[in-house]
Order: sequence, then structure tokens, then C-alpha cells
Amino acid sequence: MKNYFIKITFYLTFAFLASNCIGLKKDQKTIDAKKETTISANKEIYVAKNKTVGATFFKDSDEENHWVDSIYTKMSLEEKIGQLFMVATYSNKDSLHAKKIDSLVQGYKVGGIIFFQGGPVRQAQLTNRFQSKANVPLFIAIDAEWGLAMRLDSTYRYPWNITLGAIQDLKLIEKVGSNMGNECKRMGIHFNFAPVLDINTNPKNPIIGNRSFGESKVNVADKAIAFLKGEQSQGVFCTGKHFPGHGDTATDSHKTLPTINFSKEQIDLVELYPFKRMFDDGLASVMVAHLNIPSLETKQDCPSSLSYNVVTNLLQKELGFNGLIFTDALGMKGASNFMQPGDIDLAAFMAGNDILLCPENVSLAVEKIKIAYNQGTISEERLAHSVKKILHYKFKAGLNKPKPIDLANLYQDINKTENDALQYQLFENAITVLNNKSNVLPIKKLDQKIAYVKLGDDDNSSFLTTLKKYTEITEVTASSIDSLTLKLKNFDTVIIGFHKSDLAWKNHDFTEKELLWLQEIAKNNKVILDVFAKPYSLLPITNFDEIEGLVVSYQNSTISQIVSAELIFGAIEAKGKLPVSINSNFAVNTGISTQKLDRLGFTAPENEGMNPMILNQIDEYAKKAIDGKMTPGAQVLVARNGKVIYQKSYGYQTYEKEKLVTNSDLYDLASITKMVATLPNVMQLYDQNKVTLDTKLSKMLPSLSKSNKKDIGFKNLLSHYAGLQAWIPFYKATLDSAKMPSKKYYQKTFDAQHIRQVADSIFIRNDYHDTIIKIIADSPLDKKIEYKYSDLTFILLKEYLERVNHKKLDVLVQEKFYKSLGMNYTLFNPLKKFDKNSIAPTEKDNYFRHQTLQGYVHDMGAAMEGGVSGHAGLFSNAMDVAKMMQLYLQKGSYGNQRYFSEKTFNDFNTCYFYTEGVNRGLGFDKRIGKDGSTCGCVSPASFGHTGFTGNMAWADPETQIIYVFLSNRTYPEYEGNTLVKGRIREDIQQIIQNAIVK
Repeated sequence: MKNYFIKITFYLTFAFLASNCIGLKKDQKTIDAKKETTISANKEIYVAKNKTVGATFFKDSDEENHWVDSIYTKMSLEEKIGQLFMVATYSNKDSLHAKKIDSLVQGYKVGGIIFFQGGPVRQAQLTNRFQSKANVPLFIAIDAEWGLAMRLDSTYRYPWNITLGAIQDLKLIEKVGSNMGNECKRMGIHFNFAPVLDINTNPKNPIIGNRSFGESKVNVADKAIAFLKGEQSQGVFCTGKHFPGHGDTATDSHKTLPTINFSKEQIDLVELYPFKRMFDDGLASVMVAHLNIPSLETKQDCPSSLSYNVVTNLLQKELGFNGLIFTDALGMKGASNFMQPGDIDLAAFMAGNDILLCPENVSLAVEKIKIAYNQGTISEERLAHSVKKILHYKFKAGLNKPKPIDLANLYQDINKTENDALQYQLFENAITVLNNKSNVLPIKKLDQKIAYVKLGDDDNSSFLTTLKKYTEITEVTASSIDSLTLKLKNFDTVIIGFHKSDLAWKNHDFTEKELLWLQEIAKNNKVILDVFAKPYSLLPITNFDEIEGLVVSYQNSTISQIVSAELIFGAIEAKGKLPVSINSNFAVNTGISTQKLDRLGFTAPENEGMNPMILNQIDEYAKKAIDGKMTPGAQVLVARNGKVIYQKSYGYQTYEKEKLVTNSDLYDLASITKMVATLPNVMQLYDQNKVTLDTKLSKMLPSLSKSNKKDIGFKNLLSHYAGLQAWIPFYKATLDSAKMPSKKYYQKTFDAQHIRQVADSIFIRNDYHDTIIKIIADSPLDKKIEYKYSDLTFILLKEYLERVNHKKLDVLVQEKFYKSLGMNYTLFNPLKKFDKNSIAPTEKDNYFRHQTLQGYVHDMGAAMEGGVSGHAGLFSNAMDVAKMMQLYLQKGSYGNQRYFSEKTFNDFNTCYFYTEGVNRGLGFDKRIGKDGSTCGCVSPASFGHTGFTGNMAWADPETQIIYVFLSNRTYPEYEGNTLVKGRIREDIQQIIQNAIVK
């Protein structure tokens, strides 16, 4: 393409000029070079008359020039004129529509197609069909500002520009452009009509709004350039729009002709700023808007798209742009209200546009342009200028060697799993905090009463579910504000989520009722308002001073809801900056940074160096376990670097398939109780020097000072290297001759002498606890001390903890750990808090309690202790267990609260009797070898525990990976243990290790 503009000679009568809004100024003044300094890059940009912009980005080769000339010289006049048209096409319409496009391609030789609504495979099929019928390959375009999903179903939706405008990291915006470009290219698309360069300075703008990067010209330019670099790096051309700027309008050019009353100097200084910078960075094409701009075009009711002054004098001559120039859709009322089909196309071409977008009547338009050509109104030079430019860009798009779109794996290729990884990063960097009075954000104390109130009419499930993963949240609803106020009275903090659909992006306003409710709630409560809608929705709010925490999450997608909940609880910090101003309350670029707490967060596997395709293999092994009747269901969680990257539930609570397992369901942890309940309390006492590695059991429990266990040291006890019996079946001595619970020890009802509940309608005598301790005290020790895993260790440790702290273990662990960790699904005797249906049953007991155990501990000894023991009894879900494992992985710290020192953790994570063949730390299982609890693929620094009911929790400091597997493999009966024999848990752990990329 030659780097100069061919002089265009017009022979028009005055009447023709007036009717078509086309005119030439007799004395065009020379426009002096202007100098602007960009804040972001601090670079100088010079704009001079006749400057050729972007030529270095799209240089012409000899091969290209030869191809263009050879094609052009063979074209008839009709074929040349046909290249000027890009027609609207839909892949969700019937065969008659497709045949109509066939006729336009074959009969009128149109040069391009812009696709609107439909589906990706259907569009690809139509693209191949239409390309096969074209003498000169077609341009394929799409208006996909936030990705293909703006037009096509079954495709990926990226954030709006206004959301991207809040992000400070331009590399992320470039990645968005790159991803979109890659998807467009795979679909055979050559032009994406993006990015929007309009500076949205008018909050009432009905058509730009969220489509703009914001109201700062520098921010708009910076983001647009980053997007451009990404998309055009994939070989897809960007189209900057809507020239010369549609941002400050209060009307929609689809419906009428908006007026821009800025002076030419103002337009040059503000509206044109992003365009000029984009030209310098290689923008391939521009779309001209339908706007009435008196300072640029004096003719009344002359849309900018039809103005020679705007399209030729300003865009091409003054600004030196020589890329392709598209009109906006010619059927829009902003243009079509002022001219008839055919005439409007001719006028647009005469104004200097190259491609006439969405003509209403191609045949009439072709005829009008042909007549003008034959009459000399349009010169050959003018026609060649646009047609050859189009052909040059077709060569650059690879259309000199066209290939049909490969339909194989098309859906997968345009919906790559890493898109979610980028989406997490985008919202982590976009979500903006505007108010943070008294540092209400992030919420630090998890033992406070927190309510959630929903406003808006869209889904809030991901937000509420994620909030509940951090602590107990009470969803409060009411039919009146008075009733709601009363219900919220006793809560410490109220989180209000305002949820509006991303699909209804033009209407994100609070209702009058919602504004009133917000005002009343904020007046009476400490409030965090989280707005999952465009920031302009904040405009009518008048009581910002009463809202302690204000978060703008911009959109109501699943990932935005998850990330916003993370921010509220400190798993991430706030980084976003407001891209627009909200009255005088919040200026553009407002954004408060918040503290990051070391709590578990959530992200996609790729963001933590894990391959999701490999992780998906977990499904196969879970299915194998369920189909093989190894367990009716399971929960699996994987976290890395403090982020949950995989959390999934499988199967049903029972083989009867009455209830699917959910992530919040509770499982009997069995021996994981040792690591999650008893051990952390022991570590605290060790940290406080109340016990040492050499402390004797007789000192810890004076009642054992005369037993054969008095000299067992703390280190030996916790390493299972003390000679204790593995376990004692205490229950057998309490059965009658019929193997039923003896009335001597049990009764069906609760009273003061029978406070410990063993199961449904079974209560044991209070004093039997002393019998259990005496049986342990009197039990023999092995003659030869060697490794033997023993439940008795942790039964005795519970006695020790309760003696020292003067509190029962279930109370102790809640007060010292679970409440502040937000482990609200972890407890002994879960039926006191949770419905039975949310707890997976563990067994159909036919040997002791003779009932289905659901919400009652499976372990017989723990049951006889009223469900609370040091070795078993705890119920939880995978998410809560992961919190304790993360506490260990962070060596005693979680939520920026220290529970015990790093030294204490290191001491407990040490194998003290390794040379004697004991691969146990103090309470931690560290057996990673062939006969151990793991896949044998984790590091020696790793630690964890398994549970008899089919559980495993493991953490590895070297890879920073946490793995939790919970199941009820003991249902309906515990014998057989095919889960262990099948090595399901270990195989899944191997998959996790295999998924590590870096």
C-alpha cells in the first residue's frame, strides 16, 4: 500500500453536494504539528498534516503489490464496487437468509461479511460456504468487544471495557486482546470491531457506558493500545471506534443522531487523543460514528460518517490515517433518518470511507455508485484507492491463500481452560474499594455475627457460597424494611450484595425501594456494600458516609463473585482504580488498597502452575471408586500456594442415591480428628513451654503415675513409639448376651447420669469414661518398643488437654481454633447444629448400636465418650480441613493470626525415630514410602493423616500443595476396605503431582 493519499477530484453540482453532505473547503488551512504528553508513558506524540500513520506496521511486499494489482486489473466495475460492501449475516437464521447472502456474494461480489447472532460452529460452516462462492475471498468481521460471546452462544465472555479500565496492569489487557484475537482467528475472522476508544464522560450515555474503558483519555488510550497489541499479534485486525468520539452523548445513534457540541480544540485535545495514540501504535482500521458535530461539519443534520470534513479532511489528511475506514452500520437511525438507501451508501463513499457497513439495499447502492462512476462523479483513482486498500488488507490477512475453517475441535479451541485463569487475574486486579472506614475491609474477626442481604434481581449463589467458605454467614430476607431492620439488629456486620445481570448491561440501576432499604440498613448497621454492576449504578446513592465498606465488582459473573468474596475476607488485596467519577463523591482513579491476609483463596489451576487437563483425570478415579462400590461418594480438594484450585464432590451420600454429595456436606473424619482437633491444641501447649519433648506422661497425667505408662516420654507418645496397644474394643464389654447395648450401661433417654449420647436413643453412663481411662492405664505395654500406631495416644492427650485447660476438647478447639479460622463446618456431634441430610452416613451398624450412623461418630470408643474423643469424633468437609492444613503449611499462622511458632511446627514435623524405622512426626503421618499412606511421590517434608472412614489430608511444604479426600467408604459396612486396596486416594495424589507444571 503506497504511503500517500491519491488526490480525489470531485465533479458535483451544488445541489448534489448539499443533499449528500459532501463538500470541499476551497482554502484548507495547514494544521500545525501538535505536541501532547501522555501521563502513562511520558512520551511525546507529534501529529502533523499529511503524516502517514501506522505504515511501518503494515508494509507492502512486492508479492503483495503484485497480487493486488493482478486481482484489481481482472475486476469488472461491478466487482470493484462490490468490494466496498460488508453485509450483515446471522448464523441463527434459516436457509432463506443464507441463500440471500449467497446471492450477494455471487451476484454483487460483496467484499465482506459481518456476523451477528448465532453459534460458532454454525458461523464457521457459513463462513466456509460463503468463502467457497466468492471470486475474491471475503473479509469476515464481528463486533466482539468482550469476546465472541457478545454475538455467539457457546463462547467465552470476557469482562466489559469499563471493568478492564479499572485494571492497572496493562499486560493483562494485552493478554485479553491476545486471547480474543486467537479465538477470532480460529473462527476465520479478520476484523474485530474493537476496541472502543470513546471517552465516556457522560454517565447518561445510553449506548457506550460499559463499553468504554472510562472517562480518562490517558486510561482509555493505554488500555486500548494494550488490547491492540494483543489482538493484532494474533493476526486479527482491530477497528478503533467510534471516530471521532461517541463518549459524551446522551442519545443512542442506533435510534437518532446524537449531537456533540464540543469545540474543535476540545475534540482534538480529548476525544481524538486515544485515536492519535492508537494510530502511532499500528491500528489497522477505524469505524466512523453517526454523530452531529457542528464544530467539524457545518451542514445541518450531516452525520460524521457522511462528512467529507470528518472522514477525509480530519481523519485522513490531518491525522494521517491510511488504514481501512469503516462506516458504522448504515441502517442505524443516526444516519438512515437523513437519507434513503443507496444515496446514503454513495454519500458515505464520497465522504472517504472505504467499507460500507451493513447496507440496507446492496443492489440499489451498487447502482448509485456505478452511475456516479460513469458520470465522473467518482474517479477511477478514488475507487482504486479504497478497493486496492481493501485488497492489500486481504493479502495481509492471508486471503491470497485462503483456507477453509477446520471444524474439528472448534468448540474446544475457542473455549480454552486457561480463559478462566485469566478471568481470575482480571477481577483480582479490577475490583475496587471506594470506602474502607475503620478498616472494615478485610473482615479480620471471623467469630462475629455476619448477615448477608441481597439487592438486585440476578443470581448471587457464587458470592454467598464463597462467603460461607470463610465463616458463618446468615442470609437475611424480609418483606418490609421494618422487619429487616429488626432481624439485623443483633448482627455485627451486614454484607449487602447488589446483583444485576451482565446480559442487561444497560439497566443496572437501584430501584427506589432498594435505595430506601440501603439507606435504612446503613443507618442502623455496620455495612459492606458490594456492587456487582456498572459503577454508574452508584450515582443515586446519597448516604456514602454511612457505608463503612464500599466495593465495586463491576460485573455479576461467577468469577467476579468468587474474587470479591476473597477480597472481603482478605485472601487478596484490592488493586482496582475507579475508571469513572461518581458525582463529587469519588473521583476517577479512586481506589483504596486493602490488606492481604494469609487465608485460603480461590483461582484457576494455571495461575498456580497446575495443568487443569491432568487434574481432570481425578474424575476417572472418583468414578472408579464409586462404580466399584469402594465408596458411595467423595469430596476432593486441591490447593496450592494458598489458593484452592480444585474442589469437587462426587456421587451420593449412599448407594441408595437419595442425595448427591455437595461441597458443604460433612463427613466423619475418623483419625484425622487427631491432626485437626487434638494436635493443634497440644502444639499450643508445647509452644507455651507447658510440655517439652522429654516430658513424661506421669507429669502430664498424674493419674497414670503408678501405671506402666508413667515413663513414656512426650516425643515417644506422639511418634507412636511407646509400646501402647493399637486400640481396645471398649464397647464389647458393655454388650449383653444378645450382643445388644446392656441396660447396665445404657438407656434410651438423656438424664443427669447419662449425658453422653452414643447414637440415636442410646445414652451411656457418665462414669464409664473413668472405666475407659482405667482400662487404658491397666493395659499392657509391648515388651519390645517398636512403631505401632495407637488410638490410645490421643485418648490420653485429650485427658491432658482438658486437665490443663479446664475445658472439654470440643469447646477448647472451637474457642482456640475453629471460630477464628472460620471452620464453621467442623465440630463434634454435628447434629447439634446441622441437619442430618447434610451429613454423609458412615455405616449400618449391626454389631453395637444396631442403626444407621448418620451424624453420630463411627468409632465405637469415641461414641462411648459421647462423640468427643482425642482420636476420633470430628465431622467436617474438605474446605474446612484444608484451612487447618494451610495453617500447618504456613507454620502456625492463618488470617494473619499466629497460633503457634514456626519452631513448634518444625519440631512436630520431625521424625525423631527415623533410624528405628518410625516415619512419623509428632502426631503427623510422614510415611511416604511404598508401604506408606501416600503415592510415594511427595517430599519427605510432607505430612498429613488418613482416617478409617476413607479420608486423607496431606500437605507438602516443597510444592505448597494441600490435598484433601473425604469419603464414607465404611457405608454400608466397614469391612473389606476396597478403597485402600484400590489405592484410589494415592492414585489421585499422583495425578495432582503429575499436574505440576512449575
